[in-house]
Amino acid sequence: MTAGPERVTFREVFGVAEFRAMWFGELLSIAGDQLARVALSVLVYANTGSATLTGLTYALTFFPSLFGGIFLTGLADRFPRRTVMVTVDLARAALTALVAIPGLPLWTLCVLVGCVSLLNPPFKASQLALLPQVLPGDRFVVGMGIRSMTVQSAQLLGFAGGGALLMALDPRLALVLDAGTFVLSALFLRFGLKDRPAAASGNQRKPFLSSLSSGGRIAFSTAALRPLMLFTWLAGLLPVYEGIAAPYVSSAGGGSTMIGLLLAADPVGSVLFTFAYTRWVPAGLRPRLIGPMTALAAIPLLICFFQPGPVASLVLFVISGGFGTIALLQATASLTVAVPDETRAQTMGLSNTGLTTTMGVVPLIGGVLADQFTAQTTVGIFGLAGLLITIPLSIMWRRAGREPAADEREQEAARAEPA
Repeated sequence: MTAGPERVTFREVFGVAEFRAMWFGELLSIAGDQLARVALSVLVYANTGSATLTGLTYALTFFPSLFGGIFLTGLADRFPRRTVMVTVDLARAALTALVAIPGLPLWTLCVLVGCVSLLNPPFKASQLALLPQVLPGDRFVVGMGIRSMTVQSAQLLGFAGGGALLMALDPRLALVLDAGTFVLSALFLRFGLKDRPAAASGNQRKPFLSSLSSGGRIAFSTAALRPLMLFTWLAGLLPVYEGIAAPYVSSAGGGSTMIGLLLAADPVGSVLFTFAYTRWVPAGLRPRLIGPMTALAAIPLLICFFQPGPVASLVLFVISGGFGTIALLQATASLTVAVPDETRAQTMGLSNTGLTTTMGVVPLIGGVLADQFTAQTTVGIFGLAGLLITIPLSIMWRRAGREPAADEREQEAARAEPA
């Protein structure tokens, strides 16, 4: 089956040289990051013998990004986005290389790891804000789909391959390899992207402290943008099963191997559903499907109230993860092209920060509920909560009457340089 002539193909998107540079750079960074997370866990546990300190170090690869999302993403509006991405990549390379130095005190290692995490949001905000100019029109959504599939696949390969690779490599060498991936990413971006001026310049450039709240004000200023922002945050609520994977498998009667399969269910569903969505769903229909797709991500989790076994649970989580991913993809894409370019990075930083916060809080709440009920019942509760939240958001989005990005997308395409 092939895409219709009016639909953008993967080949067409990969035909854009700037997108290829961004894609190769991101692929390298993600694979290196996943390897580094495994290496850090091995390194810290080998040196301390403490599971608590190992968990703390792993958390530091995520948690500081919340602060980076609030305070640093606006840099991608105030300075040229290519410059921000290259600078962040080189800074992350230097910090990761320092982590690999033997004999570092644990507190120093934690500070360095935290700084790497802190720098992730401005890079992602720059990338997401620049992508509509690199891929104008429907190419943007297809490019977002390719990125989503790449991220999920690279994470799976990074974790699986990381464990195998560390059997042959010293963890510090793995960290040096991670630093090298950041350098390569910086080179791809520096020589593969065109030089564009800062989005916010002159009268558009607000004082730094004032700009911190501008993304939120814009995202919540209209009835059309509010549900899009909230849909992106809601996406972090549904995959609660990942945070309670071990108790879930224990409650469902599976073995230790099933834990890994359960954690792989969401990425597998994400890759399959994203491919089908970007390949065969018409562009004009996609924005109207955000609400239904979010509901379809929540509904399979309701079956967990009936205490399904491990195999049935895997099928449910593949379906839920697949629909959840494409709903998030479309909500993010519509929000990205709907906001003004001069505040786009700050707005998308807020979107990503809210999603990350939700994903961080949900496993904690899920663990508390799983101690009171069964893990399956807990997943069912989150599915019900997600469905109840989806209904009013879908009504808000439907009342908006049109995709808010339509006019803005045309303006963005006009501003974009020919690929």
